[in-house]
Amino acid sequence: MPKKENPQIRIGVGGWTFEPWRGTFYPAGLAQKRELEHASRQLTSIEINGTYYGSQKPESFAKWHDETPDDFVFALKGPRFATNRRVLAEAGSSVERFLGSGITELKEKLGPINWQFMATKKFDPADFEAFLKLLPARHDGIDLRHAVEVRHDSFKVPAFIDLARSYNVAVITSADGDYPQIADLTAPFAYLRIMGTTEGENLGYAKKALDLWAARAKSLAKGEVPDGLETASKKPGRKGPGDVFLYVISGHKVANPAAAMALIERVG
Repeated sequence: MPKKENPQIRIGVGGWTFEPWRGTFYPAGLAQKRELEHASRQLTSIEINGTYYGSQKPESFAKWHDETPDDFVFALKGPRFATNRRVLAEAGSSVERFLGSGITELKEKLGPINWQFMATKKFDPADFEAFLKLLPARHDGIDLRHAVEVRHDSFKVPAFIDLARSYNVAVITSADGDYPQIADLTAPFAYLRIMGTTEGENLGYAKKALDLWAARAKSLAKGEVPDGLETASKKPGRKGPGDVFLYVISGHKVANPAAAMALIERVG
């Protein structure tokens, strides 16, 4: 997939159904069926979590497409049945079922797919490459963007970065949480999940931290790994601009939409 000359910085949260957001993020009295409509007009992307736990219907993807603005983008979590297994090379049927479940009903609003691995999954170069070989670049005429979220320290090695780059797969950067941080640029886009919102901050993060994350997002959009983020390889990564997807996840979840909106304001 070619690099973009005018990269987009997309910022959002995980999912849109969360009871404590009613009356805080969602206006009091807003019908539940209109929550995605509201969220998609305050945020620029949402990571769909439900696809991790089970199949969704094609009609649901089509409905989500139609309820959101033209420039909105969804990230999807790949199914756990593909990633939570001892032998990743055997995940082919799970990957195929997911890709054929109707995700392309999102059309131009289909963003990256997050293939998330358990914290106990260790880096096995041969088996992990076998998994990456199962991820197609296109499906139903739509380009696919793949990202992997690994959570074991054994992945924090140059060999993993080289492998991800050879398949044009992004390594998701985890930050402000308990998981290893790997910020190497391995694909034409960057994908971050930041997990540090706290109860004592109205916007989830202190203003200084929000300024820092906004600046980091802008640097990543230029193809630069910002200072303060950890990498696993010293080899230079992608050069030139690329899209950025940043999701405020976990932490003090009730404040995550406020943090995401504050970041959207800062990146302009």
